Amino acid sequence: MSSHYQIVIIGGGNAGLSVASQLLRKRSNLDIAIIEPSEKHYYQPAWTLVGAGVYDINKTVKKEKDFIPKGTTWIKEAVTKFEPQLNTVVCTNGKKISYDFLIVCPGIQLDWGKIKGLKETLGKNNVSSNYSFEFAPKTWEFIKNFEGGTAIFTNPKGAIKCGGAPHKVMYLAVDYWRKKGILDKCDVHYLSGGSIIFGIKEYAKTLDEVVKRGNIKTHFKVDVTEIDGDKKIAFYEQETSSGQVERKSIPFDLCHAVPPQSAPDFIKKSPLTNLTIPLGYVDVDKYTMQHNKFLNVFSLGDSSSAPCGKSGAAIRKQAPVVVANILSILDNKQPTAKYDGYAACPIPTQYGKLMLAEFDYSNTPKMSFPIDQAKPRWSMWILKTKVLPWLYWNKILKGTA
Repeated sequence: MSSHYQIVIIGGGNAGLSVASQLLRKRSNLDIAIIEPSEKHYYQPAWTLVGAGVYDINKTVKKEKDFIPKGTTWIKEAVTKFEPQLNTVVCTNGKKISYDFLIVCPGIQLDWGKIKGLKETLGKNNVSSNYSFEFAPKTWEFIKNFEGGTAIFTNPKGAIKCGGAPHKVMYLAVDYWRKKGILDKCDVHYLSGGSIIFGIKEYAKTLDEVVKRGNIKTHFKVDVTEIDGDKKIAFYEQETSSGQVERKSIPFDLCHAVPPQSAPDFIKKSPLTNLTIPLGYVDVDKYTMQHNKFLNVFSLGDSSSAPCGKSGAAIRKQAPVVVANILSILDNKQPTAKYDGYAACPIPTQYGKLMLAEFDYSNTPKMSFPIDQAKPRWSMWILKTKVLPWLYWNKILKGTA
């Protein structure tokens, strides 16, 4: 196996496969390697629906080999070290692979261990998380069997993938309990590291109404630090109006927990990040997705420092920019393609209705359809549950959408 490639892509998820496919569609003679250790590929956006009982978890996983683009080399390893000064990466087996261009997109790291007791109680004591293939089905089991009491839904501080997911499942749970006739027995709490329900006011207005209708108690600027599953108590720190931090606790009967997230450790300790970037993401120009120091390195998706919503929708707009800019450099031109920060968050507000929030770096709504997308609709529910999964497997990963 060769140890040098024209383009090396780290990560065989949405970003890596989309970029590889699009590059080859533009220039079929490119020499591309994809470094990805996993034999399975997951469609994670559907895990919220799994946790709400409307999607089969087994339909969210397929074989990675079936989506590796023809004409690329799949290196089934993990990267442990970057040597950008030498244009090389080092794999777990010690093998060094060199490149002309490097594209870094291994996704985001779930820091389960940063909430004390969470890993140990997941899947039992009515504690679950849709951020896990293993435990998303448990979320539905717990919601379905809930007969009332205190239900808490947590959202960590800092950027996470699919930023709306922590409260999407809450709205669906509340709707289910309403239809079951037990909502008046449910005391629902949302513990969020954010300062508001949603960052774009047009969409936040809709969600404020959903929160009010469900009698959901919101707690903002909260950092959940511990979950005692046996005693069913969540501990959290909350900033007071005077700037002091208080440690508080809340007993619960059901808990949907979301772990803090950060760049993978092998990126955090590499020259590709710097001390000014919180949580260790790859230091890129937020418009061109080109590394600010190593100009033959690009990054997109959840591991990049671009201050956008970390979502598949963002990747869909970032991938063509990375492709265009690499091809420009290959042609001895300046990289001029720019990403505007577009991201999307499909938020189900109840079963059968969904609000498709789309926005850019300026937090301005960027609506794709000639309708008011701040209004939850059945058509958007169909988009989320039927159209987008099909597009993902059949078009997006193949570089045709």
